[in-house]
Amino acid sequence: MSRRLWIPITAVAALAVLGSAGAYVYFFSGLRTSPPSLALASPSASPSNAASASAGTWQIASGSVVGYRVKEQFVGQTSSHEAVARTGDVTGQVTIGQSGTSYQMTSANVTVQLANLASVDQVAGYNVTNRDRIVQRSLSVSSFPTAVFEAQGVTLPAGAETGQTVTVSVPGKLTVHGVTKDVTATLQLRVSGSTAQIAGSIPTNMTDYGISPPNVGFTTVQPEVTIEFQLNLAGG
Repeated sequence: MSRRLWIPITAVAALAVLGSAGAYVYFFSGLRTSPPSLALASPSASPSNAASASAGTWQIASGSVVGYRVKEQFVGQTSSHEAVARTGDVTGQVTIGQSGTSYQMTSANVTVQLANLASVDQVAGYNVTNRDRIVQRSLSVSSFPTAVFEAQGVTLPAGAETGQTVTVSVPGKLTVHGVTKDVTATLQLRVSGSTAQIAGSIPTNMTDYGISPPNVGFTTVQPEVTIEFQLNLAGG
């Protein structure tokens, strides 16, 4: 090949490499964001005395959200990215009982439809909904369409009956991918009249449920998972 022909070919190849590198740097740059953890909404008014309404069975109402948060590591990047997906397709109930002046969460059952989990984080140059299809395959949603948390009984801290926000650790069992494991949920609870709110998280590991962390292209997913929830309750 003549030197005259070789020079332009080399130049074109160099530009192609630089273009790819530029796209790579842009794609895996710091242009990525994740929403904050789910939490209780700000109260609209001063807490009311809810002692007469706090005992009973509360149904999970509209506006409730459950999701997950995992860390992705992009090749060539020193910092990880938090992938976050959520769904409002959640049902269940929470039962609160009273014994003297103390209150107990005697039971709770939360069921989430996994097929409707949708990514809510952002990565520049990437459609994060592509991740959702990979997650559905990893979870075998067609065979195991739900995740279920069943709480054990726990005494609520003083103040819950008067509408104060209280924090409590709740042991229970989490079933995902056909596997049930003991977990502990850390949650905040606030009761106000005939409504209540619960928000919190459950730390777990996908490998405990027979789920292999996805490893796709330039991305490696860490196995630790934080399940987040913000539940609106009605009834009581």
